[in-house]
Amino acid sequence: MSVLQGIKGIIFDYGGTIDSNGDHWSEVLWDAYTQVQVPVEKTQFRDAYVFGERSLATHPYIRPEHNFYNVLETKVKLQMQYLVEHGYLETNEKVEFFVVSIAGICYEFARETVSKAKELIALLHEKYPMVMVSNFYGNIQTVLSDFGLDSYFKTIIESAVVKIRKPDPAIFDLGVRALALHPEETAVIGDSYKKDIVPAQSLGCQTIWIKGKGWTDEENKQEHKHTVYNFVDLKELLL
Repeated sequence: MSVLQGIKGIIFDYGGTIDSNGDHWSEVLWDAYTQVQVPVEKTQFRDAYVFGERSLATHPYIRPEHNFYNVLETKVKLQMQYLVEHGYLETNEKVEFFVVSIAGICYEFARETVSKAKELIALLHEKYPMVMVSNFYGNIQTVLSDFGLDSYFKTIIESAVVKIRKPDPAIFDLGVRALALHPEETAVIGDSYKKDIVPAQSLGCQTIWIKGKGWTDEENKQEHKHTVYNFVDLKELLL
């Protein structure tokens, strides 16, 4: 694995990159579903996950003051709503237990994962100016503050604020402009081949793929020159 050349700044994705070590959040949530023994099939869960994400994209459920636990609780409530309405789960007191338990498990997972990543983020911050470009819900500043990451990024470019969503390359162009660099001087780091790597490369940015469990088999089969499987391995490419 060769070190990237000529890098003067970094654009980081957040969700799925820093907070889950490259694993798609559907996989993290499904692990929690399995842990608390929610009696549904994975295909049913995936449909509920899609319903929840689309609902969050079209309704203002998330407020700027919400931390990541609040986000997770809202996501899981929407998923449970879908599962009950489609007859996959019964409406009873266990649904609330599932919501609280899954949100708690996933929040602690995220906190622990971010804590492990933070040491390297601090080292990168000493060497490079860094910008965050994220598809998020309008509360990413609160999330970063809660996890102690808010001081490392000179600018936060959040889809809900700028009204541009990945995979539109324009959101990465905003990140490059915020760094005041040329695309080829910029390393874009993300967990999604389709939403991070491809659009960033189309601008001429250098890219690093943190590859974990993806959403589709097609994505899992993709290969990329600069791929790491653990966040801490970014050190080999950038320091």
